[in-house]
Amino acid sequence: MRNTVHDQKVTKPAPTAESTDNVALPALGFIGTLRWAWRQLTSMRTALFLLLLLAVAAVPGSLFPQRPANPAVVAQYIQNNPSAGPWLDRFQLFDVYSSVWFSAIYLLLFISLIGCVFPRASQHAKAIRSQPPRTPQRLSRLRHYGALAIPAERQVPASQAVADAAAILKRRGYRVDVRDADGPHPSVGAERGFIKEVGNLVFHAALIGVLISVAVGGLFGYRGQKILVEDGTFINNLVSYDSFTPGTNFSDGTLDPFSIRLDNFDVTFERETTSNYGQPIDFTAKVTTKTTPDAEPREQVLEVNEPLSFNGTNVYLVGNGYAPVITIRDGEGNITLSEPVVARVNDAAYTSTIVIKAPDAQPFQLGFVGLFIPTAMKGENGQTVAGDPDPFNPQLLLDSYYGDLGLDEGVPTSVYTLDTSELTQLNGRKLDTGGIVLGAYQTYDLPEGKGSITFDGLKRYIGVDITYDPGKIGALIFSSLAVLGLMTSLFIGRRRAWVRAGTHEDGRTMIEYGLLARGEDYRLIGEEKALRTLFENKWSTRNNSEEK
Repeated sequence: MRNTVHDQKVTKPAPTAESTDNVALPALGFIGTLRWAWRQLTSMRTALFLLLLLAVAAVPGSLFPQRPANPAVVAQYIQNNPSAGPWLDRFQLFDVYSSVWFSAIYLLLFISLIGCVFPRASQHAKAIRSQPPRTPQRLSRLRHYGALAIPAERQVPASQAVADAAAILKRRGYRVDVRDADGPHPSVGAERGFIKEVGNLVFHAALIGVLISVAVGGLFGYRGQKILVEDGTFINNLVSYDSFTPGTNFSDGTLDPFSIRLDNFDVTFERETTSNYGQPIDFTAKVTTKTTPDAEPREQVLEVNEPLSFNGTNVYLVGNGYAPVITIRDGEGNITLSEPVVARVNDAAYTSTIVIKAPDAQPFQLGFVGLFIPTAMKGENGQTVAGDPDPFNPQLLLDSYYGDLGLDEGVPTSVYTLDTSELTQLNGRKLDTGGIVLGAYQTYDLPEGKGSITFDGLKRYIGVDITYDPGKIGALIFSSLAVLGLMTSLFIGRRRAWVRAGTHEDGRTMIEYGLLARGEDYRLIGEEKALRTLFENKWSTRNNSEEK
């Protein structure tokens, strides 16, 4: 009698909660935790996230004033916002690009890219040295598959057909490997497109290079601005700058000791057409430069988009305007100011605001604020307006004040603003004395014997931007490599091809081939057609080919 006990299906009871509680799970451990954290940090997903996070972290730098660029504006912002200002300062939102949190994101991105690129580069180097993949048993399963027959009268054995196919594939850039050349079914495996992964690696390695270059520029570079009046000289030292933004590790010993003297500045305005009449069309600054204090002077021309270069330090022309020459005498008759005063341009007609301060005047300090107009004309309502940017009728329209200018308290103030809250007004349109209207080479005596002001002449000035960025060449090279690597990665496909040959019982040599792309590649159809055409031309099988 048959024993049916062994024929029955034995089922195990489902695990209960009590049994699962007794399962001993392997502990990750300290080393395992570090390995897991490193893999997470060096993944491509993390690198992309950190790159996006770095872009978001840079946004506050454009929303809030930055202390390295203008500390006075930051101090004023904190003073105007006594509640939020100190908290923003604690979170380093006024020093975004040198803050701890921005530097941490930057450093993590740098480490992530390095940990991502170098292992992949090592793996790709091994893949390049390896042989193409083995020939599949059933090529007909491939999406891009074809077959053809070489007639018996052509007398092309299978081994020769595979050798011919290998030569064709090699000429098309494939790396080939012939298998079982003397066997009954020889085949060739081919692969190309390794440059695609090389482009991908170059792209990511170039990103590391860009980060390093930007870091070098931020650490050792600097940027400054200077207003240079005609006949004035700029010497490249910290005292000469109007504003200066140093790098984190900047040292004044790196300043190149060049000098620039502005001899003449010409502006050409449009005079031929009525639609653009008065528009500036050319700016030319004639300067005399010295690379060192003992060097021979050299006459050069500074123009827009054509900077002067001194051993990597570039000087750019970024602005211009007028600087009326002002002489101020105080109530005691002493000259307390005699120099060009820069007027800030407001519009295309070069209507400019001007602030004049005479802190040495006695017995009271004097201050003036108003407008400079290159060509003064009367408007329809009787007010003075600017008629042309060229100085055909230069005129100063000023209000005057006396008192304490607040310059002796040690608090930095802008030369382009005048705080009148603690001053007494002498002249103004709403006062009986009226405002000061001063033409070229005219003198106005202030009320109450407080002194006089004279408009002695007119000069032009230029605004220059002086930059030194030791990482800019590297950033240009690596960014170009990044673009090249990205294009290579996008437009070159990774492809594999196989060709197998065999002899039919009627004497024909049967050829079958297949292609496979890594990922989606719509161009593989054209590659299949091209290979088939080359095979048919090689063996003259166009009239005998057959598709399977």
